[in-house]
Amino acid sequence: MKKQSFIHGSVILIVSVLIAKLIGAVFKIPLTNLLGGTGMGYFSSAYGLFLPVYAVSVTGLTASVAKLTAESSVFKMYRNARKVKSISLVIFILIGLFGSLTVFLLAKPFAVNIVESEKSHLSIIMIAPSILFGCITAVYRGYYEGLRNMYPTAISQVAEALVKLVTGLGLCYYVLSNPEKVLEYFPEETDITAIAAAAAVLGVTLSSLAGTIFIVLRYKLIGDGISKEDLDRDKTTYSKRKICKELFKILIPVSIGSFVINLTSLIDLATIIRFLNQAIEKSPQYFLNKYPISQEIGLVAFATFVYGSFTGLAITVFNLVPSITNMFGKGVFPNIAEAWAEKDKAKIKKHAESALMVTGFIAIPSGFGICVLSKEILSFLYPLRLDEILVSYESLIYLGLGVIMLALSFPLFSMLQAIGRADIPVKIMLTGVVVKFIGNMILIPIPKINVTGAGISTLICYFIILILSIYAFCKETKVKLNLFKIFISPLYAGLLCASTALLSNSIISRFLDSRMVLPLSIMLGGGMYLLALWLMNAENYNVKLLLSSNNDANQI
Repeated sequence: MKKQSFIHGSVILIVSVLIAKLIGAVFKIPLTNLLGGTGMGYFSSAYGLFLPVYAVSVTGLTASVAKLTAESSVFKMYRNARKVKSISLVIFILIGLFGSLTVFLLAKPFAVNIVESEKSHLSIIMIAPSILFGCITAVYRGYYEGLRNMYPTAISQVAEALVKLVTGLGLCYYVLSNPEKVLEYFPEETDITAIAAAAAVLGVTLSSLAGTIFIVLRYKLIGDGISKEDLDRDKTTYSKRKICKELFKILIPVSIGSFVINLTSLIDLATIIRFLNQAIEKSPQYFLNKYPISQEIGLVAFATFVYGSFTGLAITVFNLVPSITNMFGKGVFPNIAEAWAEKDKAKIKKHAESALMVTGFIAIPSGFGICVLSKEILSFLYPLRLDEILVSYESLIYLGLGVIMLALSFPLFSMLQAIGRADIPVKIMLTGVVVKFIGNMILIPIPKINVTGAGISTLICYFIILILSIYAFCKETKVKLNLFKIFISPLYAGLLCASTALLSNSIISRFLDSRMVLPLSIMLGGGMYLLALWLMNAENYNVKLLLSSNNDANQI
């Protein structure tokens, strides 16, 4: 059976995520321009309840199935790998049904008591079925990833993004274009923006259904690449009880960890509006003077507007890079799991350093660039939303640095899970979440800081998480990572990149008054980054080690 190397698998996933994120940007940017800050507040509120439930029921599933499949694969126990998939599918269809029902039943109480925005409940209801579809898709993705075949995951992600783009934007636009017709079906609702946001969320649910249909059909029609000879070579299988025990042994801590890390979004949802209202009560004139939109919509609605702007603009940009580099964590997971099963520390060290190198190569210049060009980036992406940019760009300055910390933490979490210590990321993330909550609680009520405090607390949260993750991985594996070799060159080159981009943007904008200023500045900054790495000698960045991952024995 053919398998993909770490780099090969990671590249497949990254290309798919880049395509999916590009499509996602085409979805999210016009959606934000359609709905505005208030509408994006309704849209984002749906994820406030959805993400924690999704984390518990779905997120850990891919990792647990992938790990058990990878361990079966390394010992050529392909019958056992298929048994893992079958058992997981039955269990998690039931869990998915329960999760979807939970979101549906809690939609109204959550919107009223936690979000303090009753109009958000329609959006929350619309996203509920995604839990079930996500569970089914996660089993198949984990199975294929454990076999080191990343194509099914990659293609299904792109399929989901395309369907979300077409249905989400299409339904939202239809609602906003035909308010009289739509409101006839919602006699108790008078806010067409809330219904439009729910229509956009329905597009998200339909996209998850499309991803499920694709990956199930792919398995039925094409299979998993395991030949009859592979199955006949070793007919050993574990009992259902043993498989369930091992599955939940990995799943529970990973799910709890995913739940905890998604608590940062829930904390923002539960604290930003609440603490912003406190800040507004302390100094209403400050907000009226600094943010003209507060005079138009009123201070009562202003906190919801700010929350929607923060999540719809700043957090969207913040999540872009980690969502791409996260694929290196997925790519390295089966390799680390196999190396750990073989007790090969040299392989663990090589794969771990490779994952951190390629992650840092992308995340470091991107994070610095977002930090120094936050306002320019938001203005480029959302040219029609100047009021939303005004309330969120300062947060993005700090979130830009947080991009680096979060992106580097993801592969470390995956590698800890791969060696069977999924409990450690949970403990680390709990520490970070506590820091995040305290930071929000202290900073947001200060009028002159307000929502920027959420960006600052996020940065501190992920900095602590990164430091603790590096320490824990080295301690558990007894592997000493050469952090100086991994990070010194991209850090120095990244600073040069950001400085060049900032300076270029300032100079070019004096001569050009167009949307080409930012792309040109980014290109010049990126050129400086690559030039700086080359001048410092790529050997110091150990590119040879990076590329040597392609020389695995079972690569395609």
